[in-house]
Amino acid sequence: MLIVLFSAVNIAGYANVTERNKNEIDIANEDKTSLVRGPYLQKPTPTSMILRWRTNNKVNSIVKYGLSPTDLTQSTIDLFETTEHTVLLSDLKPYTKYYYSIGFGDSILQGNDQNYFLTPPVKDSQGKYSFWVIGDCGNNSINQIKVRDQFFRYRGSNLTNGMLLLGDNAYWSGSDDEYKTGFFSIYERDALKNIPLYPAPGNHDYAMNSERQADHKIAYYDIFDTPSNGEAGGVPSGTEAFYSFDYGNIHFLSLDSYGKEDNATRLYDTLGAQVEWVKRDLEANKSKWIVAFWHHAPYTMGHHNSDTETELALIRSNFIRILERYGVDLIICGHSHSYERSKLIKGHYGAESTFDPDVHNLSHSSGRYDGSPNSCTYLKDSLHKVDGTVYVVSGASGCVGGNPHVAYPHNAMEAFNDITNGGSLILEIEGSRLDAQWLNADGAIRDRFTIIKDAGRINNIKVSLGDSVSLSASWKGDYVWSHDSSKEQNVSFYPEEDQVVVVSDQFQCIADTFKIQVEATIELITDVHAPTFEEEVKVFPNPFNEEITVSYNGPDPTRIELFNLDGTVVKNIVIARSSTPGKKTFTLNAKASEIPTGIYILKMENEHRSKIVRLNYISE
Repeated sequence: MLIVLFSAVNIAGYANVTERNKNEIDIANEDKTSLVRGPYLQKPTPTSMILRWRTNNKVNSIVKYGLSPTDLTQSTIDLFETTEHTVLLSDLKPYTKYYYSIGFGDSILQGNDQNYFLTPPVKDSQGKYSFWVIGDCGNNSINQIKVRDQFFRYRGSNLTNGMLLLGDNAYWSGSDDEYKTGFFSIYERDALKNIPLYPAPGNHDYAMNSERQADHKIAYYDIFDTPSNGEAGGVPSGTEAFYSFDYGNIHFLSLDSYGKEDNATRLYDTLGAQVEWVKRDLEANKSKWIVAFWHHAPYTMGHHNSDTETELALIRSNFIRILERYGVDLIICGHSHSYERSKLIKGHYGAESTFDPDVHNLSHSSGRYDGSPNSCTYLKDSLHKVDGTVYVVSGASGCVGGNPHVAYPHNAMEAFNDITNGGSLILEIEGSRLDAQWLNADGAIRDRFTIIKDAGRINNIKVSLGDSVSLSASWKGDYVWSHDSSKEQNVSFYPEEDQVVVVSDQFQCIADTFKIQVEATIELITDVHAPTFEEEVKVFPNPFNEEITVSYNGPDPTRIELFNLDGTVVKNIVIARSSTPGKKTFTLNAKASEIPTGIYILKMENEHRSKIVRLNYISE
């Protein structure tokens, strides 16, 4: 019957329709409501998510969601009938995986175990976060499909926290139809239904048109919703052209390097609205990591030339010094259909020929951190925001080829890829460690680099003899400890004497040093008004080979225990209580107690104080 084509709220209006002739029924079947685009995930925050999709007919919008694909117990309904569906889910839990279905009336358009989303964590959470970065992707090419498929083979069953778009998301004029064929048709089956999108526009999204640069009347702004009001973190930008967001301990900036602002300024105009907002946003930011992304690359000799193209040269000479001053760790751009990647660099704003590696490279290793020669990780300090930036050009997720400049790659670039091969960047951040990998369209990892912050520390530690000490390496990775064979990040042990412990990584690139001072006899509990042991507990002889005598003044201890150095109680010692003041003694016979040779800790305590004495037993 025809009424199945309408939502529940419209059934009453068509209750009197009882029959149609055959031609009308055929037309109705052709007009059956179906999914044209999406679903895709927009504007994620720790407590909300927007779902968007398009239908061929105007119908209402229903999203059902829950913590299991078979138990979608919550729902949000918008009764307004439209083909462009935008539904906000709110009051969600941070960093929680939700499953969902979309539909209208009593009909479900899509909903299975691949329809899910993960809400972002609360700000400054120290999790492990993964982002897929694609640039110049939307040309519906064989390369675009290969890049996509290799990413999903790499990802496997792991979650991806976000998908960063570097611009030129649809070729050649960024029209809605080109987005359909060059973007949604490629990614909606596997990626868009469960990976939130964080877009940036490129020149092709603006149709390479000066009028569109100024009025922003392009499909990009109809398709994407961005957090322009600071709802995802950062300072509100007031425009969907550029914005920032927080993801755990990472602060991201998505910038517009092609569009014009109200006063006709662009990204390279340092007094323009966008740059003024960037300054305010970074001034307010306190996150451990800062990542900025946009379309036009300041350093490239690939498909584009950053020396001769005005907008690229002006971004380099005018703008990036601001990001370096605020400690931006990583800048990722597209535009040039190639892969190029710098070392940790700072202070180069001129032409390629003026780049001096001895001056501008703050680290001279490759940064690959894979055991190859001169490949140590890049190191940065959170307290010093002038430790340099890594620049990446990753503009070959769809478009490849072109005519690279004879100087390819740019002199500032440490790594590069065959310009005929496409790929995408995988960015992973866990705590104080950042890893990035260039995944080629053939499935090979062609480049990788690592930045680690706040590692290589010197720590001074005081510990009482008989107490354990807990040490922790300051980075995520592999570990080699100097005092034992542990491979864990955290170790605990009972030090016998002053010592220095060093933990290094497997490539000897990072080392933390722990200077441990052991205090042999120490009061653990202090109450100057309470009955106490006298200042001195005497043991003799020490070392001993059979018996040892312990003498003390004052009230009897409530507990006497003998420990070995791993903290195990060897013996509980019981002595007869005495109310007589003055010196008292007790004797420990090691042979009678079957105690093996070694160093021991004697702990005596009453309800107010405790004393520790180190004993050394040597059997004959």
